[in-house]
Amino acid sequence: MTAPPEVSTVRVRYAETDQMRVAYHGNYFAWFEVARTDWLRRAGWTYREMEAEGCALPVLEAHCEYRQSARYDDTLAIAVTPRLVSPVRVRFDYTVTRADDGLLLAVAHTVHAAINADGRPQRLPERVVAMFPQAS
Repeated sequence: MTAPPEVSTVRVRYAETDQMRVAYHGNYFAWFEVARTDWLRRAGWTYREMEAEGCALPVLEAHCEYRQSARYDDTLAIAVTPRLVSPVRVRFDYTVTRADDGLLLAVAHTVHAAINADGRPQRLPERVVAMFPQAS
C-alpha cells in the first residue's frame, strides 16, 4: 500500500532563472531536497538527527523529465512519495506542478543508500525503515 505523497512548496526566485526567466534545470534537484527533508521532518526525524545517530543517505541516482518550464515567481508544489527499495536503499519519487493551475512541470526520482559515519554501506536503521509506508 502506498501512502499519498507529501507536498512542499517553493517559489522560483529570480536568481534561479536564466535571462528568459525560466528556471535553470539544475535547481530542480535542490527543490527535491527541500521536499525530501520536509517529508523526513514531518515523519518525525530530521536529517541532522539521522546523521547524529550515524546514518546518512547520499544520492546514488537522480533522474528528471522536464515537461514544461517553471518560471520566475511561480509557486511550485513538489509532491514526494518515498519507497523502501531494500534494507539499504530508498527511493523518492517527485512530481512538480505549478501551484496556481496544477500544470505538470517535471517528474523525477532519486535513489539513496544508507551509509555510516565512516562512509561505509549499512542497513537502514529500524527507525528509518518504519517511516516508509511499505514498511508498516
